[in-house]
Amino acid sequence: MTQPMTATTAAPTTSAAAPLSIARTEAPAAEGTSGVLSRFEEWARRSPEAPAVVDGAHRWTYGAIDAAADEVAGALRGRVGPGDLVGVCLDRSAALVVTAVALARIGAVYLPMGPRPGERRTEAVTEDLDVVCLIGDPGVLPPRHRSAEHLPLALPGEGANATATVVAAFAPSGDTARSAPSGAFYAVLTSGSTGRPKAVAVGEPALAAVLDWYRTTSGVGPGDRQSLLIGVAFDPHLLELWAGLTSGAALVPAPDEVRWDPMVLADWWRTSAVSVGVAATPMVEPLLERPWPQDLTLRHLFVGGDRMRRRPGKDVTTTVHNAYGPAEATVVSTVHTMRDSDAAAGTGAAPPIGRPLPGVTVVVADPDGRPVSRGTEGELLIGGGALALGYLDPELNARRFRAVPEGLDLPEVARLYRTGDRVRMADDGELEFLGRLDDQVKISGVRIEPAEVEAAFEKDPAVLGAVVTAPRTAEGRPRLVAYVRSAPGAVLTADALLPAVRGWLPEQAVPSDVRIVDSFPLDANGKVDRAELTRRAAAGDGAGPAGAPADGGGLPADATPGERLVLSAVRDLLARPALSLADSFTGSGGTSLLAARLLTVIEKESGIRLRAPELLRQPDLRAVALLVDTRAARQPAGA
Repeated sequence: MTQPMTATTAAPTTSAAAPLSIARTEAPAAEGTSGVLSRFEEWARRSPEAPAVVDGAHRWTYGAIDAAADEVAGALRGRVGPGDLVGVCLDRSAALVVTAVALARIGAVYLPMGPRPGERRTEAVTEDLDVVCLIGDPGVLPPRHRSAEHLPLALPGEGANATATVVAAFAPSGDTARSAPSGAFYAVLTSGSTGRPKAVAVGEPALAAVLDWYRTTSGVGPGDRQSLLIGVAFDPHLLELWAGLTSGAALVPAPDEVRWDPMVLADWWRTSAVSVGVAATPMVEPLLERPWPQDLTLRHLFVGGDRMRRRPGKDVTTTVHNAYGPAEATVVSTVHTMRDSDAAAGTGAAPPIGRPLPGVTVVVADPDGRPVSRGTEGELLIGGGALALGYLDPELNARRFRAVPEGLDLPEVARLYRTGDRVRMADDGELEFLGRLDDQVKISGVRIEPAEVEAAFEKDPAVLGAVVTAPRTAEGRPRLVAYVRSAPGAVLTADALLPAVRGWLPEQAVPSDVRIVDSFPLDANGKVDRAELTRRAAAGDGAGPAGAPADGGGLPADATPGERLVLSAVRDLLARPALSLADSFTGSGGTSLLAARLLTVIEKESGIRLRAPELLRQPDLRAVALLVDTRAARQPAGA
C-alpha cells in the first residue's frame, strides 16, 4: 500500500534566510474523532465472529474478547475506578488483551510491568505510585501483594504465554504515593536516575493519533494478522496491541523463544502468517545480514528502540519503517520508510530517523532551547498532540517538559519535551540521530540510567559504592560494566551480587561485567573519573569478574572446536575476556538479544543451528560447546 502524502510545513528562517531546524507534518482533517476503546467496540459490534487473537491452535473472536472484558470489568468495579493505576504482570496472551480492554472500559490506567517483574523493582514501584492492585500470577507478585487480598479473575488460560491462575492483588499504597494525572489512559515505567523507576502517563487522544497514523501507513485491517511481539513492559507493545484491536485485525502473540532468535522470529512470521509487525531494531538487524525470506506475508515492519546501522537490501520485500520516539511522546514521533525499490536500498549508510508524524512538531535546539540552523547539531525537542501528559513526578516534569521559548511561533504546540538526544536536521527536513547528550544509554532498545544500576548495587550493605560505565564493543554497541567498591572486611563477587541486583532492574540493565575494586580513579576536581573507567572497561583493564585475569587463562591444548568457537564468541559478545567454559551465558550477563547474536555466530562459523531454549537450558558454556560438537559429529562429511 502506498503511504499517503502529508504536508510538511516550510521551516521558518532567520533574518539571513537560513532555514531553522523546525519541522511539522500537518495532521489530516478530523472526520469526527474516535477514541481507542470505542474503535475496538465498533469492531466488536460490526464483526463479532472475526478473530481478535490467534495463539497457535487457540482463537478468540472480537465478541469473545468483548464479553470476557465485560466480565473482568464487572469483577473489578467497586474496587477499581476511573483514574486508578493498575499494575499488569502478564505476558503476551489473550489474557493480556482482555485485561487491557477491561481496564480501558473501567477508565483505569493500565500500567504494564511484564510477566516476571523484578520483585524489589515491583515493590519500589508500588511504594512510589498509588497502584490500586496488581494483576498477575500470584507466584510472581512481591511478598506484600502475595499475602494481600486476592480477587480471582476469569481470564483466558490458553496459549503459549498464558498462566493458569490470575488474580487482582490489593495492597494499601503509601501515604506519599503518586497518582496518575487526570485523563491518563496508560502509564509506562522508564529508567530513573534516582535508582527507582519513573512513570510517564499518556492520554487516550495521543495514543489514538499514533494509531491513526499506523493504520493509514500500514493499511492494517480485517483479514490481517498483527504481531504481538514486544516485551510487555516496553511501551511499543501498546502500539501493537491496540493497532490490532482498533483495525479489525487479529493479534498474534509470540512465544517467548521468538524474541531470542532472529531465525525463529522469521519462521514465526511465516507460520503465523503475520502481515504487519513491530520489532526491536537489534532483533531485525541480523535478518538483514542474510538473504531475506521470500515467502513471508509480512507487508510492513515497524522497527525501533535502537539505532539502525544499515538499510534493508533490495531483496527485502517487506516495507521497513525506521521509527523513533520516546515514551514521553507516545511511542513514535518520527519515521523513515524504506522499500526495496529505493535507490539507497542495501547501502551501508545508516538510515535517518525521518520526519515527524502527522500533528507532531520537532525542533533541533541549542542549550537555551532556541532552534539551530539546518545542518547544525542540537538537542531534539518534540511538541504537538502526541506528547504524553507527563511524569507522575512534578519536579521531573518541570525539568524535561518546557514551555515554548518566547518569540518562537510553533502553531498548536503548548510545550516541548527535551529528549536528551543529539540530532541534526538535513536541508530536506530529515533527522539524523547522533547519540545522547547525557549519561543515559540504550541497551537492547531500553533506556538505562547508569545511576539506577549503581543504586541497585549500593543497596547491599557490603557495597561502599558502585560506578557503572557504558563502553562500546568493537561493533559499536554499548554494554554495561559495573565497578563495585567493597566495604572493609567484605568479600564480594559478581556471582553473589547479581541475584539481588536482578530483583531491582529490568534484564537489559543488568551489567554484563562486574569488577570489584579497592578504589575509584579521581579526576582533577576530585570526582570519580568516569571517562577513565570507561576507557579501562573498553580496554579490558586486567580485571575480569571479581578480579580474574583478563586473558581467562586461555584454553587447554585439547579444547574441542566447539569449545573454542563458543568461548571465543561469548567473550567477544559480552566483551569479557576473562570468561571460562565453566561460566554460564545468562549468569555472565547474556540477554535475549545477545543470545540471538550468539546463535547467529555459531551457525555462521560451524553450520550448526541451535535453538534459543537449548542455549538457555545449559548450565555453562562447556555444555553449549558439547551441543555444537555433538551436532557437528552427526553431520555427513563435507556438509
